[in-house]
Amino acid sequence: MIPRHLSSALKAAARDFPVVTVTGPRQSGKTTLVRAAFPRHQYVSLEDPDARSFATEDPRGFLDRFKGKVILDEVQRTPDLFSYIQGIVDATDRPGQFVLSGPQNFLLLHRVSQSLAGRCAVLRLLPFARSELIGRPVRDLGPWLRRRGAATSTHDEGSERLFETLFAGGYPRIHDKGLKPQAWLANYYQTYLERDVRDLLNVGDLEGFGRFIRLCAGRSGHLLNVSSLATDAGVSHSTARRWLSLLEAGYIIHLLRPHHRNFNKRLVKSPKLYFIDTGLLCYLLRIRRSEDLVSHAARGAIFETWVVSEALKSFHHRGAESDLYFWRDARGREIDLLLDEGAEQIPVEIKSGQTIAGDFFADLDYWRGLAGRPEGPAALVHGGNDSFRRRGTSVLSWMEWA
Repeated sequence: MIPRHLSSALKAAARDFPVVTVTGPRQSGKTTLVRAAFPRHQYVSLEDPDARSFATEDPRGFLDRFKGKVILDEVQRTPDLFSYIQGIVDATDRPGQFVLSGPQNFLLLHRVSQSLAGRCAVLRLLPFARSELIGRPVRDLGPWLRRRGAATSTHDEGSERLFETLFAGGYPRIHDKGLKPQAWLANYYQTYLERDVRDLLNVGDLEGFGRFIRLCAGRSGHLLNVSSLATDAGVSHSTARRWLSLLEAGYIIHLLRPHHRNFNKRLVKSPKLYFIDTGLLCYLLRIRRSEDLVSHAARGAIFETWVVSEALKSFHHRGAESDLYFWRDARGREIDLLLDEGAEQIPVEIKSGQTIAGDFFADLDYWRGLAGRPEGPAALVHGGNDSFRRRGTSVLSWMEWA
């Protein structure tokens, strides 16, 4: 088993809260993680028809079976259990008594917030970060970028390694079993449509929803225009918004919000759309080989998606809330990624190419000038092998970023 960064935050939460919930996309490794983190807990999967029937028909009797601590997997399938769990933890209040896991969806979060508010820690497990695959500790990006200074490094891996990384994505089974990404992702995508979209989320038009997802894939790394997306998908504006919410709740996409700091200028208010996993994104874009990314029109957007996704994982896998944004004014000046550290924001520019051109720094310099911190920390992440310092900016190889 490849160790997961979230394990530390998960064990810490179980020392402080009677209930810990681990959510995330299907097949992100939730069951493996919770069973490895709590080997002495009893384990029940509510995917099992007998267990689910017992929990549904007699929830009190079902929970009375467990005299010690217990892991309840796929708990979203028995929503009535949450109220009974609330009664038990109110009476006993033992740390780590219940560990719940299941795919993120509205029903699960609604029940947790409604029944277990103040009693439950909610953690999010996304597919593998690259740092997990290579055995590097998780980073708190803000302090790391401030400390980095003028450090330089060169990596030996060629650009083909980058394309393989983007193409494979991070779903654990692909890496654990050495599977061909496209074959596995095809089955994953179909299972997602059949189980989550139709059975759990009550979307009847699977064909239309599938078309909608592929249209979203073509917009990854771009500003979200819901009206345009709805028109292209042949659905109403309200349906498009609902389907986007479903995709975000299921951790298929992430909507990166614009930062509010305007320096007395007009700002873009629409979010940017990103897929969580670049392997799934490549599958939806019908990219069939990693070599195809070399000249693909979406290469820059896919690379930007990967950089944003890895940053998002660095927050969630430490048990922290994401403080990631982008910044864009009405004239098109843009910061691809902005880390909000409270008193300070760190701008990050993203370029998929290996050659660093002088104009890559223009928006970073412009933003730092507006912020009144022309020498403040900033980073440029690129698709090459070298990391160095240039024009007061940390130029980072993709291998250094994650």
